[in-house]
Amino acid sequence: MHARIDLNCDLGEGLDDWEPGVVGPESALLDAVTSANVACSFHAGDERVMAAVCRAAVARGVAVGAQVSYRDREHFGRRFLDVPPDVLRADVEEQVRLLRRIARECGARVAYVKPHGALYNAVVSHESQARAVVDAVVGASGDDEPLPVVGLPGAVVLGVARDRGLRAVTEAFADRGYRSDGTLVPRAEAGALVVDPDEVVARVLGMVLRREVVAVDGTVVPVPAESVCVHSDTPGATVLAAAVRTALDGAGVRVGSFA
Repeated sequence: MHARIDLNCDLGEGLDDWEPGVVGPESALLDAVTSANVACSFHAGDERVMAAVCRAAVARGVAVGAQVSYRDREHFGRRFLDVPPDVLRADVEEQVRLLRRIARECGARVAYVKPHGALYNAVVSHESQARAVVDAVVGASGDDEPLPVVGLPGAVVLGVARDRGLRAVTEAFADRGYRSDGTLVPRAEAGALVVDPDEVVARVLGMVLRREVVAVDGTVVPVPAESVCVHSDTPGATVLAAAVRTALDGAGVRVGSFA
């Protein structure tokens, strides 16, 4: 049986103007990926940009997901906020509901939810915030089946999601360094970003075909992932995503959205 993987990317974060007919560094990524994590305005983006990303994703057959964050545009959602669970739940639910409305107007549908930045890292181990995120996803799903939640393998949020009957989707990162415990190297530390195309391709093939990655200390870390992320703001992201997609196709890997 051939390996299968989803390739996702964070979009609508401000690198493009997202004007009709204009292809910028973010929108060009849609030619390589199979899922688009759309910024839902709390860390980046606005309704116009969200709609533009949705329309561009629909045109390319790319799945749309809600990229939810702390209410923190000033720091791009990349600082931890000790938000009370009820406030976090309301914030996340507001973001998902907003994208669901915009997606419907664009002929798309929201297929999953992925936390962004510091929130993503927090819900790896922060139980009350993880529960708030899952509660928000359930609430925003309404009468529909609750949306899948994307997170790091072993993250508390994925366990909570499974307990609530939601699909938990494990994720790996093409362009981020790993610690020996399977968590990501903080962006302020050496080794946080991986930007060499050959190295990125080799890492992704290892993640997909052998389900492992080498951490910054040389430890081999298991990564049972259904999706691999390339960040749009990583230097050379368009080149990295295209190289990864070409390598996966060449290796006979079935690249398609988990949704």
